[in-house]
Amino acid sequence: MQVNNHSNIRLFMGTDETVREGLDSCPEHLERESSMGQGSMAQTASPSVAVNYNMDVVRWAALATVFWGVVGFLVGDVIAWQLAFPVLNFDTEFLNFGRLRPLHTSAVIFAFGGNALLATSFYVVQRTCRTPLYGGTALPAFVFWGYQLFIVMAAIGYVTGVTQGREYAEPEWFVDLWLTIVWVGYLAMFVGTLLKRQEPHIYVANWFYLAFIVTIAMLHLGNNLAIPVSLTGAKSYSLFSGVQDALTQWWYGHNAVGFFLTAGFLGMMYYFIPKRAERPVYSYRLSIIHFWALIFLYIWAGPHHLHYTSLPDWAQTLGMTFSIMLWMPSWGGMINGLMTLSGAWDKLRTDPVLRFMVAAVGFYGMSTFEGPVMSIKAVNGLSHYTDWTIGHVHSGALGWVAFVSFGAIYFLIPVLWNRERLYSMRLVAHHFWLGTIGIVLYITSMWVSGIMQGLMWRAYDELGFLQYSFIETVEAMHPYYIIRATGGLLFLLGSLLMVWNVYKTIKGDLRNEAPIGTSATVAAE
Repeated sequence: MQVNNHSNIRLFMGTDETVREGLDSCPEHLERESSMGQGSMAQTASPSVAVNYNMDVVRWAALATVFWGVVGFLVGDVIAWQLAFPVLNFDTEFLNFGRLRPLHTSAVIFAFGGNALLATSFYVVQRTCRTPLYGGTALPAFVFWGYQLFIVMAAIGYVTGVTQGREYAEPEWFVDLWLTIVWVGYLAMFVGTLLKRQEPHIYVANWFYLAFIVTIAMLHLGNNLAIPVSLTGAKSYSLFSGVQDALTQWWYGHNAVGFFLTAGFLGMMYYFIPKRAERPVYSYRLSIIHFWALIFLYIWAGPHHLHYTSLPDWAQTLGMTFSIMLWMPSWGGMINGLMTLSGAWDKLRTDPVLRFMVAAVGFYGMSTFEGPVMSIKAVNGLSHYTDWTIGHVHSGALGWVAFVSFGAIYFLIPVLWNRERLYSMRLVAHHFWLGTIGIVLYITSMWVSGIMQGLMWRAYDELGFLQYSFIETVEAMHPYYIIRATGGLLFLLGSLLMVWNVYKTIKGDLRNEAPIGTSATVAAE
């Protein structure tokens, strides 16, 4: 630890994860503000003690993240081309858009994103608590393999048409029941690890991980209350109906975004950006305010999906109001993440892994500004049911969730397998630019297509009749669908570069190349 006497700023000076324990062993020292409010002396980190961390399960989850990521992106690009060229449905029930779309959605969110959260939460909670995972090796292994079984069971249901038809909650009752058992194990393991920690403070990343685990459990139980037709049959019916069912669905649906795809990955941001940048969190106090504001506001935002429906106006307005208010804590997190790089912006020129993380925070800020704007009734009247919503979702899913996950995986792989560095940093840079160009093509085409859709749907001629037929709007969107599919293909190619890089790193190979930031590349291999 080093003290800046002029500003009372605590700076942690060190190297990477393999040789530095101070950041982990004393996580409260990641803050810039002194916990005492004033003074020039920073506490020294507690002595580093050798801890036998459970890294096997982290390795499994990291590899599962890479695998499911490629699967999810591949299926997503297939259905993108199906929208442009319907003949690619091949006139078969198992490969049509209606069944592959929920497969893609769940593969990206729950398989890729879920395993990224498992890998990073397993890793972070151990390192910041300086204690191995609660439950020995059996409980973490059960959580991991049980979650993989859930993914496979859900995927089989999607392809065969055995689903509930609920957004982000497609699996039937028996799959939901199994996930509940696994999730209880996950909660017990995480909380147990926190309770036996060797550090007095719970680092902020763990607060976000804990909020994600607890809230998803509540959402899952509430939204999936259903009565099976029989104990031997797959079909079930929701306990709710009508507008209550719709409200329950979007209370769950939007908060799956809010807590699974936001809170959990903010935990990732709060750990890996400071570690990679070798800088403390810009403001520990802001992170706490950001946490509680986000947790309180997000849970109310679901009704903005139900504007101009049978939902009472007061409930629609409540959802819109809280959605607009969400802009403030969301940008508080973005500012905290970006300002953590103060004094380290030059690293972006030479470190493509950090580039992934910082770009992710930028996409997070953009998505969390766009979302509140789209929740306003006047805007929603144009944007709802259009491709604009699809563009918005993917700016968050690809730009925020995938990019911060890529950064975390690239950070973890050399650490988990005790390698000097990644096989090739230039391949990481290529992956970054392929992914970025792919996202830009995707979201801009969907923005243009969506706004065009909305305007065409509400266009009337001088006699008061609709000016365009539905098929005319579909024809007008065709070129934008091709652009979107092309962007998805670039994103997929980038992920394949990651697979190769991860494989070669684990194997122990090092590509002979010039450092990032220099013009010449030494002949590889």
